[in-house]
Amino acid sequence: MQLQFHQVRYFLALARTLNFTRAAEQCNVTQPALTKAVHKLEQELGGALIHRERHLTQLTELGKMILPTLEEIFAATESVRLQARGYKKKTIAPLRIGLVPSVSATLITELLLELARIIPGLRADLREADANGLVAMLLDGKINAALVGDAVELPERINRWPLFEERYVLVLSRKHPMARQTVIPLQDLHEVVFLERVGCEVAGRFKQACFSDHPGPKVVHRSDQERHLQQMASAGLGAILAPDHAPTLPSLAAIPIEGDPVRREVQLLAVAGRQYSPALDAFIKVARLRDWTSALDKTGGAAAAASDAA
Repeated sequence: MQLQFHQVRYFLALARTLNFTRAAEQCNVTQPALTKAVHKLEQELGGALIHRERHLTQLTELGKMILPTLEEIFAATESVRLQARGYKKKTIAPLRIGLVPSVSATLITELLLELARIIPGLRADLREADANGLVAMLLDGKINAALVGDAVELPERINRWPLFEERYVLVLSRKHPMARQTVIPLQDLHEVVFLERVGCEVAGRFKQACFSDHPGPKVVHRSDQERHLQQMASAGLGAILAPDHAPTLPSLAAIPIEGDPVRREVQLLAVAGRQYSPALDAFIKVARLRDWTSALDKTGGAAAAASDAA
């Protein structure tokens, strides 16, 4: 579902006035344009929001239920716009973001593009470290925000916002015999040679879910660099357990695991109680309002396609 800002604005005007003509005048659009936008919003939300009978216009039960949420979305988005307009007077708007190795920068590139359009002076600086390292960098002021998995304990001074949940998949060379499979059965994992990501946040969860009655995954090679792991996997040295969204080399295949036994929640972190810069405040709001389901469909195409074929 992808809501358009103008659709929400038109609906809120209509909810206030309960009159299509006055709502269109307030929004400075024609009445047919407003009606069409509200109708499209109803299609996106899966039900009627406005009941219109002759000269009587009322909100439906769905309209009343969804109204507070749409007001919140509108207010947050408008806040981003206003702050961005004020920030245009400044030459540089620095934004330092930390990522754990298992969170690819592809997740936030569209967010940065969106912010760059409204904050011309945006200067993004991406850093990579494990979760504990990123928390320390947040507290020291070396980064403004961080994206981490859910397997990390946080001090009370850190604010966290859950963004999305995703599965882990098996990534291996397209020449590997298992690359022809649409789904990897759990018992087949016992025969796989694994390449281990140093500090993997879900390693314990993976072992518990898939090797409860087995000594554990057979790990041969290790690295703390994603590109090194992918290059070794491409050469046929083993397979990687990787997040579904992670981009892979063309020589690699990403195959879902039966039952999706390993999942994680990606969270956005920032220090509580600090005054956020307009760039950071805008980044947090845009990230929390993002339609992550659609975004993940774009980045996790390989595994998603294999899953659909299964």
